[in-house]
Amino acid sequence: MIKTCTFRFLPLVLCISSIASAQQNKLNAYNYKTHKIVSCKQGAVVSAHALASQIGVNILKEGGNAVDGAIATQLALAVVYPDAGNIGGGGFMVAHLSTGKDIAIDYRETAPAASSRDMYLDANGNPQMQLSQDGRLAAGVPGTVAGIFAAVKYAKRPFKKLIQPAIDLAERGFAISASQAESFNYYKKEFLTLKSTPPVFVKNIGWKEGDTLIQTDLANTLKRIRDKGAKGFYEGETAKLIVAEMSKGQGIITEDDLKNYKAREREPVVFQYRGNTIITMPLPSSGGSILEPRLKMWDRKSLGDMKFETGRSVQQMTEVKRRAYAARAKFLGDPDLVKGPVKTLVSDGYR
Repeated sequence: MIKTCTFRFLPLVLCISSIASAQQNKLNAYNYKTHKIVSCKQGAVVSAHALASQIGVNILKEGGNAVDGAIATQLALAVVYPDAGNIGGGGFMVAHLSTGKDIAIDYRETAPAASSRDMYLDANGNPQMQLSQDGRLAAGVPGTVAGIFAAVKYAKRPFKKLIQPAIDLAERGFAISASQAESFNYYKKEFLTLKSTPPVFVKNIGWKEGDTLIQTDLANTLKRIRDKGAKGFYEGETAKLIVAEMSKGQGIITEDDLKNYKAREREPVVFQYRGNTIITMPLPSSGGSILEPRLKMWDRKSLGDMKFETGRSVQQMTEVKRRAYAARAKFLGDPDLVKGPVKTLVSDGYR
């Protein structure tokens, strides 16, 4: 449990202690506030949207643990932060349990079985960047739902309790922010071009702050997950709908790809730095593998003596990151397919 914490410039933080009464625990999806500076004594939930953060806090106040809060928050983000939080993508979870055990769950998207080395090249071997960035061929097999169910065994609350707030938000709607309205309007052309049918994010007269976004199809998808578990996403109606969309142009994800997807528990990266134990994600997340060499290289340059955001400190940070990311691009990959020299990269001699 976090004893004391202060967050600044995060318009998405709520504390367990900041919502005092049962009445205040009720979610008002049409009238909510963001918090840029929050001080906490018992714990906090941080996410990219205030409604998702509040849902996570409510779960903690109902007796859930951090994993419960993370699951409920992730599912809510799939509704209220569609430009990033979603169930069609993937990610990672790192957690330190009350038992002292550290876990790392890999639920990153994977390449469909029909993927090939040259799938994003033209006949002359030139890269076609738009193919890897936009449209159906750019999509990986989604891992978020599998990751959530891989984490459920560490939770305390029933899964149906964790997913229901997200279903309610999708079915009943919520008031969008000014930035969301701007984003939906900005990407209208892409929505119409890349989708076979206009999604709910397209509005003829344009969006404005305070408009209500209702996502009925998403609510129905979440209900199938609630009622049938992971199979409610990776098999049955939802899987068929995904594959049907793929068949409308260049997509290669199949029902077998979805059915065969598995989240993986991996050994966390653990190392010491200035008397602190750092616990982070291993490959295929490259961040954890290059964090240790970055810190070691910065230590060699006495970064702390250079003052914040001076020309010298910024240069040193840039050069260290440049070298770390060059090593990542050259040596690292999915550990199920590539054996990278991680031990060499994090060794004292490498820096």
